[in-house]
Amino acid sequence: MAHPKRKISKQRRDKRRTHYKAVAPQVAVDPTTGEAHLYHRAHWHEGKLYYKGQIVIDSVEVEA
Repeated sequence: MAHPKRKISKQRRDKRRTHYKAVAPQVAVDPTTGEAHLYHRAHWHEGKLYYKGQIVIDSVEVEA
């Protein structure tokens, strides 16, 4: 059975465990549409997919 060679201090152990408790995610507002979305995520607005204020996919063009 494996055993640790050295004791892990309480401070080091607790620092590792803090990452599970994150605060509410940051929300950005798209400059073009004014739509709220998560940072670094594309979002749909009126049938169009926006990322960084630019249209990535237009569902009207895709269906035609």
